Amino acid sequence: MQGQAIMKIRVGFEMAYRCPQPTPMILALNIHYSRASDLVRPDHLVTDPPVPVTAYRDLFGNWCSRIVAPAGRIVLSADALVNDSGLPDIVVPSAVQTPVEHLPESTLVFLLGSRYCETELLSEIAWQRFGAGPTGWGRVQAICDFVHHHIEFGYHHARRTRTAWEAYNEGVGVCRDYAHLAVALCRCMNIPARYCTGYLGDIGMPPPYGPMDFAGWFEAWLGDRWYTFDARNNTPRIGRVLMARGRDACDVALSSTFGPNVLEGFKVWTDEVG
Repeated sequence: MQGQAIMKIRVGFEMAYRCPQPTPMILALNIHYSRASDLVRPDHLVTDPPVPVTAYRDLFGNWCSRIVAPAGRIVLSADALVNDSGLPDIVVPSAVQTPVEHLPESTLVFLLGSRYCETELLSEIAWQRFGAGPTGWGRVQAICDFVHHHIEFGYHHARRTRTAWEAYNEGVGVCRDYAHLAVALCRCMNIPARYCTGYLGDIGMPPPYGPMDFAGWFEAWLGDRWYTFDARNNTPRIGRVLMARGRDACDVALSSTFGPNVLEGFKVWTDEVG
């Protein structure tokens, strides 16, 4: 976090699963290491009943956990307190697009198509719509504007298998669909883009407030750094707390289960407390 903390945000979750047999799980439920110095109260993963937890870093630097859920009901939870600057997402309209030949090697994987972001299907559409417009920040913002208006938001539209191409054609979705379509269109325009997931509450926004959930947004590489963009909300927001980054939602799945199970309970909170 840059600057002095001016607020504290309580973030956390409670997820209940029922498994008919012992079931291995991979979890990406911790706050990203880039916010480690902001943690006033750590987001330790708690399991009920208690089970051994093994932690590791994945290929993208995300903090992950491995458990074997016992047969029956298991509740996963965490409750953290995070310092935050209270500032909205950075906006830099002068940020330029970097030619592909000058991009850092670490960004190149985020130019390629991935499980949920089919660049080969969207490339012609992207160039027809954005090719004659501004480059750099203006191009990414134009993509966000398009996606924001093209997709109709609704939790009843949620489908875990929906891809960017399908979101484009169906015109409905949830925050991950907005992010996937924007990421795919950026990549089609030779702008590295990566999917992000984390906490994002309603701090600084007028009511009414919808149900709380984990949020999906994306980052685009412009100039010499990554910048945050959010095609779903399409306005700078306060109190964004990153959990994980990857090529798309497949890389940052909050839970990957290796056996039959039923999600019996799900609750997320993101509240300003001081």
